[in-house]
Amino acid sequence: MNQAKRILLIQANPRRESFCAALGEAYVRAARDAGHEVEQVQLAALRFASDLPEGYESLPPLEPDLQRLQQQIQAADHLVWVYPVWWGSVPARLKGLLDRVLTPGFAFRYVATQTWPERLLKGRSARLLVSLDTPGWYFRWLQGAPAHRMMKDAVLAFCGVAPVRISEFTPVIKSTPAQRERWLARAAELGRSGA
Repeated sequence: MNQAKRILLIQANPRRESFCAALGEAYVRAARDAGHEVEQVQLAALRFASDLPEGYESLPPLEPDLQRLQQQIQAADHLVWVYPVWWGSVPARLKGLLDRVLTPGFAFRYVATQTWPERLLKGRSARLLVSLDTPGWYFRWLQGAPAHRMMKDAVLAFCGVAPVRISEFTPVIKSTPAQRERWLARAAELGRSGA
């Protein structure tokens, strides 16, 4: 096994009973069995306002759940985000979480003399476990994989998280029980290796 990691898994499907939930549980169980230290956060259980009424000009104070989540992100070596793709993007509550928790001064910092911000989450890697009902080839080649590009490049890489790897599970809507078992085994293997 690779060196044990501190892993934070963020279960970002608003529905607690979902295939995303099963993927996350398979990852967490296998990671813990392999000796990794794992914390799991259920986005649906967090209490916070998910919008920025004044934009980034006047940030509201962080709620206790978001303060704790920032601490968990800082303590982690590896971030695992589990979510479905809806309308080509991430669920609205996940987008609201990103807006609220990846704030200037925590995730990035603009420097007056530089074009690009200082990336404050360097030293962490990430894995995206993503379910889709759209066939993967259609999502990538015809739609341009907007959710993947947003999470990998516009969000995580912008904050310094690298590498960011993506595992797709698609199409869920037409999957058989045998296919889902193979996908859960794949999530477990990723958990064992801390990848």
